[in-house]
Amino acid sequence: AGTMEGSTEPEPAPDSPRPVSDEEVYKRWFGLADQDQDGRVTGKDAVEFFGLSGLPKEALSRAWQLADLNRQGYLGKDQFVRALRVIALVQSGTEVSKLSMDALDAAVAEGSLPVAELEGLAHDSSNLNNPFAAKAMSESLREVAERTGNNYPTKATPGRRNPGSNPRGQRMTAAQATGIVDALKEIYKAKVRPVEEALKFGSFYSPLLTDGDFEGKPNVLLLGQYSTGKTTFIKHLLGTEYPGCNIGPEPTTDRFVVVMHGKEPRVTPGQTLAVQTDKPFTGLGNFGSAFLSKFQASSCDAKLLEEVTIIDTPGVLSGEKQRIDRGYSFVHVCEWFAARSDVILLLFDPHKLDISDEFKSVIASLRGHDDKVRVVLNKADQVSAQQLMRVYGALMWSLGKVFNTPEVCKVYVGSFNDQPPNTENNQLGAELFEKEQSDLKRDLLDIPQRSCDRKVNEFVKRVRACVTHAKIMTHLRGKMPLMAGHESKQKKLLGRLDNEFEECVHTHQIPKGDLPNERRFAEICKGMPIWKMTKVDKKQMKALEEVLSVDIPEVMRRFDNPF
Repeated sequence: AGTMEGSTEPEPAPDSPRPVSDEEVYKRWFGLADQDQDGRVTGKDAVEFFGLSGLPKEALSRAWQLADLNRQGYLGKDQFVRALRVIALVQSGTEVSKLSMDALDAAVAEGSLPVAELEGLAHDSSNLNNPFAAKAMSESLREVAERTGNNYPTKATPGRRNPGSNPRGQRMTAAQATGIVDALKEIYKAKVRPVEEALKFGSFYSPLLTDGDFEGKPNVLLLGQYSTGKTTFIKHLLGTEYPGCNIGPEPTTDRFVVVMHGKEPRVTPGQTLAVQTDKPFTGLGNFGSAFLSKFQASSCDAKLLEEVTIIDTPGVLSGEKQRIDRGYSFVHVCEWFAARSDVILLLFDPHKLDISDEFKSVIASLRGHDDKVRVVLNKADQVSAQQLMRVYGALMWSLGKVFNTPEVCKVYVGSFNDQPPNTENNQLGAELFEKEQSDLKRDLLDIPQRSCDRKVNEFVKRVRACVTHAKIMTHLRGKMPLMAGHESKQKKLLGRLDNEFEECVHTHQIPKGDLPNERRFAEICKGMPIWKMTKVDKKQMKALEEVLSVDIPEVMRRFDNPF
């Protein structure tokens, strides 16, 4: 059989272009919005770029608020995508008053969210590899912004780059910083650290800060007596065991373990951690090898650890075991971690409500961090409803005596392990435990959003302490004789430190609440010749005080919601 004359084979259909997702479009736009190509869209960049949407400031303000949940003061790629999705949500008809993360997540999950419309920007990816596209678009942004009524300055700050990409020898200033944490870091290096070094502030308060202290993830610190379920609690949160964890009725965790994120399971010894300046643990070197041999980091690939770091601790000793010498100051180590933690969880067992002397000392060291403390009454499904009521009352009474404050800590009641709660003895417990677990998880998942605020708060506390320390040291140094008798005069001053502190309060206007512990201050000063310490001049003191009165308020204003 022949073929019909003039017939042709049908040509194959051309490949249809792959649909481009909104995330791909937005990540391409990120390079246009980030005018100085430092990997961050600052408030000024956002005002200009998001103004192309034509939306009112109220909507753009909400978009920034939902994107910069951690209050860093800038948007990375993921946050930039989230902001544009909020803009798309408003453009598709959602009222500004109804914008929320839940509404955004629901729209993304449904796949019903269109790509945001910004004047002058196409959705296709034809310019993706065009080296001139970004430059041309950047140059035309001012013209479009002015046409749409957003007359904001668009000139990029010259020389501004990510701190990690600075040429060697060129240091960023606080004015050039593109985020709150970077600005605090530069203020510390320029104005605070020189005074701390001169007056040996690290010996009195805490070691000098490194970049890792500013850039570290938020921390969750777990404290409690042995066998209260701390390690099991971590396993429950992560959904998996971390390398090196041991669980049992006896004291199984004999070391401080930092559980952090890593693609591969790995254990890093404490001596190695203490010399890594990109990690926030260099200050632990001051506790010596006895401690570092009982310190390690365990890495595992758990979703929660992408946002927070969890610190597991040895069980607090009780009874006769309190006489055992650990070889390091357990209380001081806990105090060090508490100052750098966003949430401190105190775990209790219904059958172990007694608070030992060591536990009292640990809780006393948490003073000043009361807002971070949460109490977890674990293994609550092991007692009946009536017993649980009595246990709760006894726990609150014990805590009231130890904390010595009228305020009551937040207490979560439940059984935090892999097994469903045992409700044989407590029929009312299932719903209660489920709600308590949900509330605690929500509290922990909110930590990243509060982390930047916590870092600012801790920085302010440190600078206030440094100002107080500088005034006290200036006062004591001024009382030293000019020629001889320095040792005897220092001994006399330290012997009547309460009178000297009282004089400092009136002479240097130091709030009484900012004064350090007299006994500890005197103990540290014994081995330090005060008369040999470098004198802090008036210019340095003024710069230090301006950190609190000028610099930090300015940083918070600069990196607040730009809309």
